[in-house]
Amino acid sequence: MVERKVTYTLEVDGQLILIENVLARVSLETGEQFFSPETVARLQQMIGERKKPSRMDGSARVRACLDPARP
Repeated sequence: MVERKVTYTLEVDGQLILIENVLARVSLETGEQFFSPETVARLQQMIGERKKPSRMDGSARVRACLDPARP
């Protein structure tokens, strides 16, 4: 397992939401991503708030750094 910043992808109401720079632990063997409880809570908050994306390219893309040390 290694810590990396990844892009979290989720489909909500037919719209693809990408959240970039999310801190995760990633399995080198499988590529599976694991998120801390704090990161999951922040992701749910961001998705629930549905803030305007910082840029659009056919999908909603929200730029965020979800590092537990940052507010």
